[in-house]
Amino acid sequence: MSRIIKIGTRPNKLSLWQANTVAKQLNHFEHETEIVIIETLGDLNLGSPKYELTENDIFTQNIDTALLDEKIDIAVHASKEVSTNLKEGIVQAAVLKRGDYNDVLVFKDNDDFFSNKVATIATESLRCKSQWLYRYPNHKVVGISGSIEEQLQKLDQNEWDGVIFAKSDLKRLELLPKNHLKLDWILPAPAQGTIMITARENDSDILTICKELNDHETEIYVGIERDFLRTLDTYRSSPVGALATINKEETLKFKGAIFSIDGKDKTEFLKEVSVDHITDLGEYAAKFLLERGGKKLMRKEINIDKEILVYSTKALSLTQRSFFNANIGVEMGDFIKIRFNRLKPSLVKEPLNNIVFVDQNAVESILNNYSSDELNFTNIYCVGRRTRRFIEKNIGKVTHYEKSIEKLADYLENNIEIKEINLFCGVEDNMKLKNIEINKIECYRILQSPVKVEDKFKGILFFSPAEIESYLYKNKADDKIAFCVGISTANEAAKIFNNVITAKIPTVDSMIKSVNSFFEQNTQKSN
Repeated sequence: MSRIIKIGTRPNKLSLWQANTVAKQLNHFEHETEIVIIETLGDLNLGSPKYELTENDIFTQNIDTALLDEKIDIAVHASKEVSTNLKEGIVQAAVLKRGDYNDVLVFKDNDDFFSNKVATIATESLRCKSQWLYRYPNHKVVGISGSIEEQLQKLDQNEWDGVIFAKSDLKRLELLPKNHLKLDWILPAPAQGTIMITARENDSDILTICKELNDHETEIYVGIERDFLRTLDTYRSSPVGALATINKEETLKFKGAIFSIDGKDKTEFLKEVSVDHITDLGEYAAKFLLERGGKKLMRKEINIDKEILVYSTKALSLTQRSFFNANIGVEMGDFIKIRFNRLKPSLVKEPLNNIVFVDQNAVESILNNYSSDELNFTNIYCVGRRTRRFIEKNIGKVTHYEKSIEKLADYLENNIEIKEINLFCGVEDNMKLKNIEINKIECYRILQSPVKVEDKFKGILFFSPAEIESYLYKNKADDKIAFCVGISTANEAAKIFNNVITAKIPTVDSMIKSVNSFFEQNTQKSN
């Protein structure tokens, strides 16, 4: 094969190490390679209050897009970070031989603190936190964020006894210090220590080449562990661990466990089978645990008084709440609600041409009123890449999309000859067009649902300008900090609040990281 294989990866050091490792192995088989760094976060439609993507999801989304658009030929990931449901058209092409799957504790001076009753351990993993507390219930476990280098630096700067890392990550970056302790009693994340290559399902040449890199035994491990996680139907960072190993007698041992967030309870599964009789072991183990209290454990919350309290103006998932540092407590309420309007059946009796959707709420409203089979839409335009994907999955091909309603209006007026559009939107939305007639179909409305927030909360989390408007019906800014998911929300908050913090990336978990970082810095200053 003469073509140069383009390898897509993220810009951080660990991802580049993984990509270079794959490149070297491909070079060994005399294939030319080129590493393509996927840096952009793309354009995100944040109009919907249901927006739940994490930073990892967005990077994966953009790498997947580059792969499907044939800008790259393969994508390289840490297997533990890959969704158990790959995007349509993308398949697992290979997994490299598994590295060290253990976690390690890097301690500051020595491990004498184990003889003490109390110690403080930092980790970014809810899985590690819950297992550490299960073993050491008197210890304090705090959250930590940032790159591996930054986390090692924070260990020196804080009065912590140690920080937990994945050993393979430290080894690959040549950052594993002498003062570390292997935590072989902590059950690793599913597929931890492995590298996955994904490719286009229809690219037979690339898939054939990737088979040269695939390690069959690791493929078995990863398959069982990921099946376990997929069947649990939970997020990758949940308090779940899994490990499959094969001994010399060709016997496979699998252990999976679910822990409560506070580390007080767990339920686990352990089974040994012949390699020839694996079948659906991961799926079976997950169902076994769910039937024996596993679902309840994953939903269990910790009710402990926190030093710092913040209030979220939308509901956060259990996993998202776990991202907050240990000293930060969060309460929440939905300050806005979406109500779909009832649409007349006659609306879809005839084919509709030149359809415009302002956001995903408008699409969901249509699908709430009609089945996709009833819709006969041609020339669909929309705002936002996320909305485009949702339309193409549920209705049909999108002719064109833009990042904002203003840019889409400009495109419609200046690039194509259209005399009339059918605009599906919210009651408050509109599109300004000079030479095109607009048939506005109001298919949903945003309802304000304000809540009185007590003075004890130091920060308020906002996800859209509409939530700020709702908040002000029953509250004042006072001296609270406004944490905002994006620029438009931050601009609105700046009209009211003196202190506004904007997430580096417009995602929920990036916003939570900004909360953690702000209060970490202020705590250090006060000390």
